[in-house]
Amino acid sequence: MSDAGFTPLRVTHRAGLPRETSLRMRAWAKAKGYAVSERGRVVPEIIEAFLTAHPEVDEQVGTFEMVHATARTPGPSPEDYVWEGNSQLGDIYTIVFVRGLDEHEALRRLGAADEDIRLIEDWDHTCPEGPQIITVRRIGDWTVAIEDCGWRGARREVLSALSRDGGEAVTVHRHDYAQHHVTHAVDGRLVTDINPGFPIDRRGVDPDRLNRHLRELGIDPAADDSVDNPIPAALALAGRITGVTIGPQHLRRPILGAAIPGASF
Repeated sequence: MSDAGFTPLRVTHRAGLPRETSLRMRAWAKAKGYAVSERGRVVPEIIEAFLTAHPEVDEQVGTFEMVHATARTPGPSPEDYVWEGNSQLGDIYTIVFVRGLDEHEALRRLGAADEDIRLIEDWDHTCPEGPQIITVRRIGDWTVAIEDCGWRGARREVLSALSRDGGEAVTVHRHDYAQHHVTHAVDGRLVTDINPGFPIDRRGVDPDRLNRHLRELGIDPAADDSVDNPIPAALALAGRITGVTIGPQHLRRPILGAAIPGASF
C-alpha cells in the first residue's frame, strides 16, 4: 500500500523491440542517413523517429511505467549526478563513506596492508591479473573510498569493521550485471540495505530507517515501484545521510589509496 497523498514522478518507457523489428529499424535509419551501428544501443531519437514513421509498429510496442527519482526538498539530488554515467567510474564500482576513521585506517579495514598503501596515479586500474585499486580522500567529516571495479565495501563483514566502535559507514555499490545496493551500517551493525532500483526490496535490523530520505527523493517506500535512475538516486540518498555530494573533482588523481595485490573481490 502506498503512502497516502504521495505522488511519485512516473515516466513511461517503451518495451524492447523484437529482434526482427530492431533489424528493420537499423536498416531504415541507415537509409534515412542516421549514424547507427550494426549492434549495440540505438539512441532514443532514432527509435522515436522510426516509430513515428511506422505507426503500425508503434501500436504493437508495449510500454511500462517507472518512477524517476528527483529531489522534493532541499539537499543532494539525483540531478547532481548527471555526470556519473559518462565518468571513468565504469559500470562496476563501490563508493564507501566512512565516519570516524582517517584515510589510512579506512584502507586497512578495507583489507589493505600498510605496504599496499601508496599514491594512486591515473594509469592505475583494477584488472583480473593485477591488484585491486582503491582511492581515499577526506570530505568534511567523512573519509570516502572509491573502489575501481570492486565490492569489498559492500560486504557485510567489511561494513561491520568500518563502522564498529561507534562509527558509521554508507556504501553505494553499482553493478550493472548484478544488483545495485545502498547500505547503511552503524556501530558494527548493518542497519539498512536497499536495492535502489526497486526500493521496496530492503532489509537490515531497521530496514525503514531511511524512508524519510526516500520520500525526499520522490520515492514511495511503501510502493513496489521500479526506479529508472537508480544510481543517481543511490548517490543522492548517500548524500542525504552523510551531507557529502561527490563530484568529478573527487575522482582526480594522484591521490592516496591502495593497490591490493592478488585481490579476490
